[in-house]
Amino acid sequence: MAINELKPLLDELCLNINGFLNENGDITKEHLAEFLKNSAKLISDISDNDLSSYNSDKNLLADNYRNIAKDCLTSYEQTSNQISKLSKKHKEAIDACDIEPIDLPKITSKFNEIQDHMIDEVAKANFIISELSTQIKDLEEKSNLDPLTKIYNRGALNTYLNEMCENANEKYEAHLLIIDIDDFKQINDEFGHIAGDKILIYIAKILKKTLRDGDKVFRFGGEEFIVILNRIKDAQCMTISNRLLRLVSDNKLIYKGNNIGVTISIGATKLKVGDTPDSFITRADKALYKSKHSGKNKISTEPI
Repeated sequence: MAINELKPLLDELCLNINGFLNENGDITKEHLAEFLKNSAKLISDISDNDLSSYNSDKNLLADNYRNIAKDCLTSYEQTSNQISKLSKKHKEAIDACDIEPIDLPKITSKFNEIQDHMIDEVAKANFIISELSTQIKDLEEKSNLDPLTKIYNRGALNTYLNEMCENANEKYEAHLLIIDIDDFKQINDEFGHIAGDKILIYIAKILKKTLRDGDKVFRFGGEEFIVILNRIKDAQCMTISNRLLRLVSDNKLIYKGNNIGVTISIGATKLKVGDTPDSFITRADKALYKSKHSGKNKISTEPI
């Protein structure tokens, strides 16, 4: 299983948990325990087998889900125990009516007390469910991020481009930039792979700080990034691309006393109706090839 398939799994798990709770109003503790145990086993199996080749950040995601399942079960058990106690009090109150003359005010007061306690327990349970749902959303977000640069990963790019291409129309103007770090292997050879990682983080930060809120930045793989510029004219695309070239080349990364200069090459193209993610990326890649073979540190475009 590819790591980009993890997000649909998480989405499905969230939907399954919500659907299970909504469809089973009279759910028992045993039913919920079995459901959560099966969900945890599914994640555990994926972590141990299909995703064993990925780093510990990916494995930690499955561990976190098992912890959430455990917390959810513990919360349910506590609420179930409280409801059992309340049911016992109800029975005691009813039994007392058969033995002693009915004291209506006293019974009313007792039942009100029990009802208030039940409302309080339900509120606590809802709060815990809300907290666990937030944790699930946070984990889902983390599954879309590249662990090194903290920008969106290739799996997130595939999902985003599929949706973009499906909804492409003549009025929607979007551009795709493929950005490649020039002579990255030489940087690794001269300064080491840790310095190379620092360069990747450095470039990712420049991209995030320079681009608009509606634009998207992804790590495509290795030393390549992809940027999606949304709702933008051709001239604006060139302006932003040239700004990125200048910002990267005019600044240096200081690592262990060394000033490491870096440049990037960019290939750009515009979304057209009928594009697939592959055709969209391929055109930009052709433009990147032009930039690389005409001196680097420049931008080239590939017309649609």
